[in-house]
Amino acid sequence: MIQDIYPHRLFNQFHPDKFPGPDSIMLHFRNGGILCKTAESLSYFRRDELPLEPACQYLFTLDREEFFLCTEDNFPLPENHRYLPVRSLREMNLSGDVRHLIFAAYTAFQLSNWYRDNRFCGRCGKPTHPDHDERAIFCPECKRKIYPRILPAVIVGVTDGDRMILTKYADRPLSFFALVAGFNEIGESLEDTVRREVMEEVGLKVKNIRYYKSQPWGIVDDILAGFYCDVDGDPTIRLDRQELKEAIWVKREEIIGQPVDFSLTHEMMIAFREGKEPRANQ
Repeated sequence: MIQDIYPHRLFNQFHPDKFPGPDSIMLHFRNGGILCKTAESLSYFRRDELPLEPACQYLFTLDREEFFLCTEDNFPLPENHRYLPVRSLREMNLSGDVRHLIFAAYTAFQLSNWYRDNRFCGRCGKPTHPDHDERAIFCPECKRKIYPRILPAVIVGVTDGDRMILTKYADRPLSFFALVAGFNEIGESLEDTVRREVMEEVGLKVKNIRYYKSQPWGIVDDILAGFYCDVDGDPTIRLDRQELKEAIWVKREEIIGQPVDFSLTHEMMIAFREGKEPRANQ
């Protein structure tokens, strides 16, 4: 999955006293794109490669390299810069071992959006600023603290013996299959979200819900929780065409997976194909 970057390691502890040095990596986002050197490789600019030092915020450390977010909307850039679309990084033919750099982009993108969207307090409307004690945004007027937004969602492998439901989204131009998925709602347990999403999208009751793994998915602020479950009763699919354009039962040995192995969805599909999914207690 995208966070499986070993032997690289992400250190996401908050350090308000860090300032960029000449070799620090400086990230900037514009219209959903991340600042890079070229369009062929995911290579970020360092502090000494920028004409001027923009206002910035420390993000995290990857291995021993410190990453900072450029918080100015406009500042002088080198002539050879590019903005690569963050959402498409995993689908691009980028050279070299860049999984850890894509994961860094996703994580930084999530934090960038959070800083951008909370420049003013949602309670009193006054300007905010980054807190000095923890990773939070502080309103000096009403003393409110705002923490990074993380949205829980579920990925669901619905099974019936040696077959599983594969789906295609109705509103996305993707050629590959996915699984039933959806966001957790107010007042729901994750298990209740599984039951509701499966009923809403494919019209099935389920049982034997069992947890598999989780995954941060920074481009949409998610923390994804993967579950498998068994169909309970009639396995006839009743498709919600507002959510999905296709949902089919596929035999274990016929599952292909997705083009790249970055997603929890892909891993769950392959785990089922190989018979490695968690089984219900008999």
